[in-house]
Amino acid sequence: MSDPLRGVIVTHAAVAQALLAAVAAITGVSDALVPVSNDGCDSGALTERLMRAIGGRPAVLFVDLPGGSCLTTSVRLAKGATDVAVVTGVNLAMLLDFVFHRELAPADAARRAADAGSKAIRTPAA
Repeated sequence: MSDPLRGVIVTHAAVAQALLAAVAAITGVSDALVPVSNDGCDSGALTERLMRAIGGRPAVLFVDLPGGSCLTTSVRLAKGATDVAVVTGVNLAMLLDFVFHRELAPADAARRAADAGSKAIRTPAA
């Protein structure tokens, strides 16, 4: 794969921007992720925002919730595209994993990130 994967964080309000800032602060990597908010737009405008963020490159779309406009728009955009994958339930752990494994194919990177994100969810013993 010639272009490294692009990660697109798709969320409500400013959640995507906050996650991007956290990843950049922890890793020093600032060019792997693009934030997209659905704030103030309909599905057509959100589709345009996503297409601009993807920029014709292989990508993984990291969506905040497993339902709603962010997910339905992302899935519709990725449908039939072999170079775009979608993951829901975005969290910091999955984004950190993604940043360091951008050489993978989109589907493989999405599965790996989802695994890292789900392993990070715990109820610590007090």
